[in-house]
Amino acid sequence: MKRILKENYIYIIIIILVILVKIFIVTPVRVNGTSMNPTLEEGDIMLLNKLGKNSIKRFDIIVIDYNDEDIIKRVIGLPGDKIEYKNNKLYVNGKKVDEKFTKVKDEKLNSYSIEALEHSTVPKNYYFVVGDNRPVSQDSRMIGFIHKDDIRGKASFVIFPFSRFGSKK
Repeated sequence: MKRILKENYIYIIIIILVILVKIFIVTPVRVNGTSMNPTLEEGDIMLLNKLGKNSIKRFDIIVIDYNDEDIIKRVIGLPGDKIEYKNNKLYVNGKKVDEKFTKVKDEKLNSYSIEALEHSTVPKNYYFVVGDNRPVSQDSRMIGFIHKDDIRGKASFVIFPFSRFGSKK
């Protein structure tokens, strides 16, 4: 037995390292649904950067644990931000922001404000997230703000299918 372990210790170390990386650093995650079209497509497999959850910025794509399911959305509002949609245009803290990632013009967003969630700004330790395909996305407009502890990490790199391989922002 000692001889087998001695001969194969490098393989055992590699297996342990792979498991530790998957648990603590990066793991694959699958896109379910069409709420992030056109940026992401259903079935895309992405790398989830678990360390990225501590440095979230506006427009990052994140993975959220919601009702024991992974959902993928885009961060629009950071803690302290006032978010409004007027005439299908995004306003953050009163300033118009160009959303280059969505090609969908959604009538539901006319005059939407986070005040519908009974807050004038995004609360501390929370984020306001939406899908790029607004008409089908179940996001902060319906489910409310997302607490930082419910964020599993950032996902911006598609690894499969190979035809879509690369960074998505």
